Amino acid sequence: MIKTLDGFPDSVIALAAEGRVTTQDYEEVLIPRVNRALAGHGKVRLYYELGGSFDGIDAGAAWEDFRIGLEHFRRWERMAVVTDVHWIRMTLNAFRFVVPGKLRVFDTSHVAEARSWIRADQ
Repeated sequence: MIKTLDGFPDSVIALAAEGRVTTQDYEEVLIPRVNRALAGHGKVRLYYELGGSFDGIDAGAAWEDFRIGLEHFRRWERMAVVTDVHWIRMTLNAFRFVVPGKLRVFDTSHVAEARSWIRADQ
């Protein structure tokens, strides 16, 4: 499940994933939030928390993630991913060179630092 997080500027798409992330989560939560942010801003930022209860992502949701990233490739300014899930950290670090904008991966113990970084220079 994906839920939106409050307390961020409109140009920051702030989300948290718990349990299993599905295509329905993308269609009902993530895509509408991305579209709202992009409608009002030339560049947007993504803040994404994936805690210990995160259980993975369905193939359809993974495809939507890839599609959204490519469709708006040049409009991603900064991304902060907060997680202690090892395979996510490894994947992000391995593919960092193809991710648009700045990307930082934070341990869950550094949530405050991640939130500060995603808001910086706005």
